[in-house]
Amino acid sequence: MPERKYVVDTSLFVNPHARKDFGKDPTAAVRGFIRKLNGLDIEVYMPPSIFNELRNFVQPKAIGELELAIRKRAPNTYGIYLPAAVLYDFIEDVRIRINKGLRLAEDFAKDNRPDNDEKLRRLRDKYRDAMRTGIIDSKEDFELVLLAKELEATMVSSDEGVIKFADQIGCAWLSADKFHAVMKKLKG
Repeated sequence: MPERKYVVDTSLFVNPHARKDFGKDPTAAVRGFIRKLNGLDIEVYMPPSIFNELRNFVQPKAIGELELAIRKRAPNTYGIYLPAAVLYDFIEDVRIRINKGLRLAEDFAKDNRPDNDEKLRRLRDKYRDAMRTGIIDSKEDFELVLLAKELEATMVSSDEGVIKFADQIGCAWLSADKFHAVMKKLKG
């Protein structure tokens, strides 16, 4: 019986800070992760949506190797209980973010400076930050946390929104940049 279960996020392989101990780029990080995984008594899971997302960053041969090293599994989205308070807080957070985005757009519309390209770039950056930082913003993120919760596994991610949501539902998590050290410790 494996000692531990982990559900890993794309950020383990694509975030430069998180992947640094596994490899210099996403493909090298996947291969380094597989090497470290060999001989460890752990189960590593990844939702299929996350696995498919990772295909955009990693060479096909390395993806094939990863597919043999981990378990792909979707969460049982119909069988997992989430407290209504979590949804309530999420809706309030989204409302606040929408209002903040609206104010940013209004400021952009009022700005009479002629450099429209620069204004658009600034608006995009500020809007993205206001709407997406610190919140679950994709079904892939949601599936990652749900699977970890369902399996009573430790979620491995560096995404602030995913970690915040994991805290709200009582899911164990580990910052992706610490996973290499955990694997090294488990190796003995």
